[in-house]
Amino acid sequence: MKTGVTPLLRVVLIGPECTGKTWLAQELAERYRVPWSPEFARRFVDEHPRPVTYADVEAIGTGQLDGERRAAAAARRRKARLVIHDTDLVSTMVYSRHYYGDCPAWIVGRAMERHAGLYLLHDIDVPWAPDGYQRAEPERREALRDRFHATLLDLGVTMAAISGVWAERRRRAVAAIDAVLGAAG
Repeated sequence: MKTGVTPLLRVVLIGPECTGKTWLAQELAERYRVPWSPEFARRFVDEHPRPVTYADVEAIGTGQLDGERRAAAAARRRKARLVIHDTDLVSTMVYSRHYYGDCPAWIVGRAMERHAGLYLLHDIDVPWAPDGYQRAEPERREALRDRFHATLLDLGVTMAAISGVWAERRRRAVAAIDAVLGAAG
């Protein structure tokens, strides 16, 4: 039975630090006039100016999930076709495993069961810029990018590569979103 409700396309910008995810999430939200959720880890670091530890991953995961829920609810209220997320729990899981060798089980479970309709995987072909405790290991960006790519392949999700100069990143992201929206009718 049809309910007349169009499914909400969740688009997640994902990948290593300092690749333009936040900038592009804001750009896409403005272009499509839809809500977006920022990366909660950034807010956490701003509120707790110290190195993040494994003990912080639970709070980061909870905050990330809450932000995603709020943005999705706002999109549904506005009858939008999509919502933009600057990372999601898949990202929390990948970062936790990368930096600490482990991840809380509930984050892994939720990351495995609730996939977005499209992941925009950011490449490392843009300059790295230091940002206090938020960006700490530029020499590990390639390994982290490879880990994100492998995780998304393992999950079997729809993804698009985002690379190039800033205008090219925007163009690629818009093309990928438009293709998925067009396929959804």
